Amino acid sequence: MAAATARLHALVAAAPTRQLAEAFAAAGHELALVGGPVRDALLDRPVTDLDFASSATPEEILAIVEPLADATWDVGREFGTIAARIGDEQVEITTYRADTYDGVSRKPQVAFGDTLEGDLVRRDFTVNAMALRLTPLRAEHESAQTVTDASPQLVDVGGGIEHLLSGVLDTPQAAEQSFDDDPLRMMRAARFSAQLGFEVAPRVVTAMTELAERIRDISAERVRDELTKLLLTSGPVAGIRLLTDTGILDRVLPEVPALRLEADEHAHHKDVYEHSLTVLQQGIDLERSRNPDAAPDLVSRLAGLLHDIGKPATRRIEGRTVTFHQHDLVGARLAKKRLKELRFDNDTVKSVARLVELHLRFYGYGEQAWTDSAVRRYVRDAGPLLERLHILTRSDVTTRNRRKAERLDFAYDDLEQRIAELREQEEMDAVRPDLDGEQIMAILGIAPGRAVGEAYRMLLEHRLEHGPAEPAEAERVLREWWAARG
Repeated sequence: MAAATARLHALVAAAPTRQLAEAFAAAGHELALVGGPVRDALLDRPVTDLDFASSATPEEILAIVEPLADATWDVGREFGTIAARIGDEQVEITTYRADTYDGVSRKPQVAFGDTLEGDLVRRDFTVNAMALRLTPLRAEHESAQTVTDASPQLVDVGGGIEHLLSGVLDTPQAAEQSFDDDPLRMMRAARFSAQLGFEVAPRVVTAMTELAERIRDISAERVRDELTKLLLTSGPVAGIRLLTDTGILDRVLPEVPALRLEADEHAHHKDVYEHSLTVLQQGIDLERSRNPDAAPDLVSRLAGLLHDIGKPATRRIEGRTVTFHQHDLVGARLAKKRLKELRFDNDTVKSVARLVELHLRFYGYGEQAWTDSAVRRYVRDAGPLLERLHILTRSDVTTRNRRKAERLDFAYDDLEQRIAELREQEEMDAVRPDLDGEQIMAILGIAPGRAVGEAYRMLLEHRLEHGPAEPAEAERVLREWWAARG
């Protein structure tokens, strides 16, 4: 705890915290460092954002901060928050709040509070409801009045320190009241449990289960953002399990809980839900090992979680075997529909759906060697998603049969090697026909139209099948095709 205290003191002593404390004290307003920065300093995690709460109104905050800041902007003045950049740090300062939902609107009803303690008790979880009250004292000096700081006061309204030490996620007030104030907090519980590795208090789990339907009161955009934050943690599986077990995921992403298919006493198949969670985590591990310096990849993680969501709709029992024919195509359609409803951007929707559609392409490579043209088509169909497809396909191997797993791993190593060799030989990332549209029209003596497009696609197929051709050879192929076409 001594080390944690030292970290807190260092955080308070550094600019811009000290500058802000002095400025707010001089203006006669209270200022406290709140929430995440306090939590992360106590946990010895990197402090990336500085969040403050104050007795000042948004207009008063702006007036105090502007002389110190390089820039200021409204994060949402109606919500009481002003953001500023001071030196190298970005800060947010919010008027003490007491938000509630009216049970009808999908946005919180904002009410400003009077005290720091009242603000903290309305926050989501005790580990986020701690604050350092910055209480500067004024001292007389020879030439001017200055503000010097005394020791900051830790304010803990709900046992946050105890819960940090024990690794428990709980609410400062009754969990039902907290989630009724803002139902999105139920999804935050899943995110923080995954992010911090904490156990969720039983009373919180109970409240999440009982109030699961309230998540429908939250806008799709806010649900999407919270789901994204969960998936971008280092271990989102625990959070997804919690959302599934409490029934919340049935209201947010129902295709995932639907993967818990009933076992058939005569036919056998993998537990698709557990398999999908394993694929998600294996994909995250591969993502880190292949691209250690890259930011977490949302597209890859969504694809890993959703790659088999077409299975429930395509499940058929054939003798003692369960089949899922064309679940890749059905799953791609379902993924596109759900992600659109959650207001994901078009690029993310298209990329995830395409990966789901392609995730079975590799199977069969181990049984019979692909031709060079098949490898070229694999690369062409994946396009810019090729590296993500590598990760998804490799992480999709969850068999306990070590020999089978090693065979599939070896086969994919071989495929990646062949892709690298062909890419070096043929510049596969920019595969185009050996003749462009202008050359096609000149050789055939035709004007722009459908025939030019058909010729272009024919030459592209020829390139994929046979590799690059010299101009004379490409012209011969074109003329033969034209003559046969009549």
